[in-house]
Parts: sequence; structure tokens; C-alpha cells
Amino acid sequence: MAPMQNYVAIILVSALIAGCASTPSTRATRESSRQVDAAEQRCLALAMYWEARGEGERGMLAVGSVVLNRVASRDFPNRACAVVRQGGESPPCQFSWWCDGKSDVPRARPQWNTALTTADYMLRVRPKDPTHGALFFHSTAIKSPWLRSRDRTVRIGGHIFYR
Repeated sequence: MAPMQNYVAIILVSALIAGCASTPSTRATRESSRQVDAAEQRCLALAMYWEARGEGERGMLAVGSVVLNRVASRDFPNRACAVVRQGGESPPCQFSWWCDGKSDVPRARPQWNTALTTADYMLRVRPKDPTHGALFFHSTAIKSPWLRSRDRTVRIGGHIFYR
């Protein structure tokens, strides 16, 4: 009977080790299989496209992080679409492209595809935030005196980010 108990113990220990070893993989699978709301993905992608389409994936990721940081903040709406549309369709609004009166239909297909893919990735995986918790940003071409009261976190491409 003792050899059988040893055999069972070996199997249990092996199963435990295998289970521990697969935990990160299981977590990654769980995260990558999160359901993504198509409307939220589109709103996030539109913000990234119109604010950072010339800055590649890194710039888009930074802008998307600001939107998601706002979603997580109690000071802003809790959905990406509501964050992007906050302030209505006429100035002042949160994102200038939303209230400029121009079409919001993306024109540059490669950049739009990058924005959609990056938005999907951000909503599924929740990658590390390159803006360090920023809730605001502006173009380096614009002087924004109202941001002097905010903590600057980083400059990425043509944008400066603030908490």
C-alpha cells in the first residue's frame, strides 16, 4: 500500500507544479479573451487616430491611455465613448477633433487599422501605461497655461502628458 501512496503523492505534486507553471499562461489567455465592446473600441480608436495618427503605435497608445485613465477616474465618465464625447459637439469639448465640425470618418487606412488594433489590444490586455497615469495632454505646438497647475508626467512624440 505504501508504494501506491507514494505514486499518488508524486502525481499530486506533479499536477500542482504543472498548475503553478501554467498560471501566467492561463492569466494571459483570460486577459486576451476579454470581451471588447465594439462601440468602446471604435471610440478609443477614433481618439487615438485623430489625436496621434502621425505618431505611430506608441503615440496612439499614450493617447489611448489617457482615455482609459479617465474612464478609471471618478472625475470623468466611466466609458470611453462618454469620455471622448464629454463637453458635446461644440467647443469647449475634451477632444478638439470631436467638436471641430469636420467629419470624424478616418481617411488614412493604415493609421486607422493601427488605431483599431491598438484599441483592441488595450481593452483586452490593459498594457502598462506609458503616460504614468496622465489624465490630460496637449500638442507641443500649443501653449496651455491652465495645465501649469498639473504635474507633467512625460513627453511622447508631439504631446506632453499631465496628471
